[in-house]
Amino acid sequence: MAEENVVYVGKKPPLSYVLAVVTLFNNGHNEVVLKARGKAISRAVDVEQIVKNRFLTNVVTKEIKTGTETITTPDGKTVNVSTIDIVLAKQ
Repeated sequence: MAEENVVYVGKKPPLSYVLAVVTLFNNGHNEVVLKARGKAISRAVDVEQIVKNRFLTNVVTKEIKTGTETITTPDGKTVNVSTIDIVLAKQ
């Protein structure tokens, strides 16, 4: 999958990411991937639900992938962080 249809969810308000997803769909993409790690996972799910229920009712959740990434902190410790990829597609 190309990186041009990926929205990385972080600390911004959910509607910022909703706008990014809607913009990508309006620019001709048939699939958009929401990616999030750690505490931002719940925000990514919120974005998915807002897009599907309020803005683009013809969009469905095609796939949800979960996983774990190992990250090294600045002080040298390794930490496991949960990840999620939510693939949204036009019907």
